[in-house]
Amino acid sequence: MKLLAICIGQAERLAGKSYKTGIYKTPVSGPVLIDHLGLIGDAVCNKKHHGGPDQAILLEGSLTHDWWAAELGRDLPFGIFGENLVIEGLDNRDVAVGDRFHIGEIVLEATSPRSPCNTLSARMDDRAFSKTFLNAGRPGIYCRVIMPGTIRAGDIVKHEFYAGERVPVSELLTSMFRKVSDLERARFLSVPIGSRWRERL
Repeated sequence: MKLLAICIGQAERLAGKSYKTGIYKTPVSGPVLIDHLGLIGDAVCNKKHHGGPDQAILLEGSLTHDWWAAELGRDLPFGIFGENLVIEGLDNRDVAVGDRFHIGEIVLEATSPRSPCNTLSARMDDRAFSKTFLNAGRPGIYCRVIMPGTIRAGDIVKHEFYAGERVPVSELLTSMFRKVSDLERARFLSVPIGSRWRERL
């Protein structure tokens, strides 16, 4: 695996909305510094739902990106979903909470799924896209930064599976709009999920 793209966005006003968003991300060339809150220079506007130590980086796998392009029947530029990093050969469905990604000197740890929202639907110019996104079961992967440093497009990526209970990030997303059993709740809380999801559960 290797890092295909590093995407950064500036605060921009969403068409037809009064607020600004950092979802409009585009690939950048050259080295980029990552600290514990994400890519230096990347805008996070709605800090209630986005950003923070447990949602510092949003990953997208190239296989998932290609699936979406085929499903929607159009070319999709890297950054279209608001993702920061695109990893070659990765299917988002294969990632579990606690999995780690080693990219050069950087270490990231998967914490939670990217949840569908109105901003994503507006970005995709499709009011129903949140439902489409949820039903697809291929969410983006939020990560915390275990080891900060500098990355570059083309860096080799190693996917390290979590050694404990395996809770796929896609499974966590499916629990968002249904009642979670006590057994499921205990299982989800046994892994290093992000703080927003931990509070919700």
